[in-house]
Amino acid sequence: MRIPSILGALGLGLALGAAAFSAPAAAQDFPSGPITLVVNWPAGGGMDRAGRLVAEYAKKHVNVPIAVINVDGAGGATGVRHVADAKPDGYTIGILGASIISSQYVNQNANAIDDIDYLAFFGPDPAALEVRSDLGVNSVDEFIAKLKEASGSVKNGNDAPGGVSHIAAALLEAETGVKLSKVPYQGYAPTVAAILSGEVNSATLPVHQLIDQHKSGEVKILGVMSTERHFMAPDVPTFQELGVDLVAGDWRALYVPKGIPEEHKAALEKMLADTTNDPEFQDAAKKMGFVITPMDAAETTEFVKKSDAELYPILVEAGLVKVREK
Repeated sequence: MRIPSILGALGLGLALGAAAFSAPAAAQDFPSGPITLVVNWPAGGGMDRAGRLVAEYAKKHVNVPIAVINVDGAGGATGVRHVADAKPDGYTIGILGASIISSQYVNQNANAIDDIDYLAFFGPDPAALEVRSDLGVNSVDEFIAKLKEASGSVKNGNDAPGGVSHIAAALLEAETGVKLSKVPYQGYAPTVAAILSGEVNSATLPVHQLIDQHKSGEVKILGVMSTERHFMAPDVPTFQELGVDLVAGDWRALYVPKGIPEEHKAALEKMLADTTNDPEFQDAAKKMGFVITPMDAAETTEFVKKSDAELYPILVEAGLVKVREK
């Protein structure tokens, strides 16, 4: 009579053992096909280079290809919506920056920060003030003086309204009491082309975008909008050092649509943590001018929410809140 009981117990144990082994196996089945990483700005810019760098090194940690595509437009909002509306299976991820915060207040069709789930933090990217050398301006003080003498006399290349370099330009105006002639471009790459061609004579881009031209003397970086000097331009003071309380710039984070399976999200978070903490990745990023400060999903989400809370009153003061008032 005890034999069936023993066999039954043995069968139950085998079934539980099989279940225990099948759960990790199922988790390991993801990803089983190509992953698409969406960059929400044009090819050639800082966000594009950051996204492609992540994809290159993430391949070390998964056995599937990672394809990078650019979906730009509307100050970065079009690419964010492309990811937010994608099938929530974990095979579409995106990289975005601080423009998601301003876009939600400028563009009625832009996603709010809570419309997506954040996976990892890439790092900050402080803005700077750059001028063409032939502008004849050698310092922030001279730049301000020139504009106070002739308001709007300097053409500044920046993102479309809501983009990070547009916000940086608007905050520069607000903090110094000057008026620029702001010229919008769809991303950093065309803005760089515009200042190098002379189409504009200043820009508010991150340091690494024009560091080579700064070193060659074609462009001058006058000030960095950060709390400390940039490692690629240690000769350039921060605006705070110059008595202007101006901290602005971009940051980069990776995200997914809401609703993807938790085990897929966990696998992606691990893949990105392994990537951003990889010393080879960090060395490659530094050579490209990127500052890498890895964070996990929870830390990244907290960072985005805090950034939103801090930036909102500044956007209100600068007159940049058009929709979704808090």
